[in-house]
Amino acid sequence: MAQSLSKIYLHIIFSTKNRENLIPNNLKKDLYSYFGGILRKLDCTPLQIGGTSNHMHILCIKHRTITEAKVVEEIKKSTSKWIKTKDHHLNHFYWQNGYGVFSVCPSILDNVKNYILKQEEHHKKETYKEEYRKFLDRYGIDYDERYIWD
Repeated sequence: MAQSLSKIYLHIIFSTKNRENLIPNNLKKDLYSYFGGILRKLDCTPLQIGGTSNHMHILCIKHRTITEAKVVEEIKKSTSKWIKTKDHHLNHFYWQNGYGVFSVCPSILDNVKNYILKQEEHHKKETYKEEYRKFLDRYGIDYDERYIWD
């Protein structure tokens, strides 16, 4: 085949360091837009971005020439630098070291978008840790509790 084609939907999840509530409500909209801009620079297509004051969910289409690790590295590095410029109280803002990346079937994209949009409501009933464990279990990912929460 002369042409290389791919369409891989990713659901990326990561938190602030120690899951601290560091993302102020007044910055969320701009932060989500900033994430979108970084993804577009990486030739990835943002589909839905959302989260809470302590973690993020990103649904995107990954470009075929970039790895998942590089996508996450670039968005975390760039947004961490950006958010530190927004308020002196955020000078010590950091994302957690790790992350989760999960493949998404095209037939459930609308469900995932809706899930991301309703994060604030969802987390009135379930903690980030509970949510993340469910993703790991649903995808059959073996993990050691000692190393996923840094």
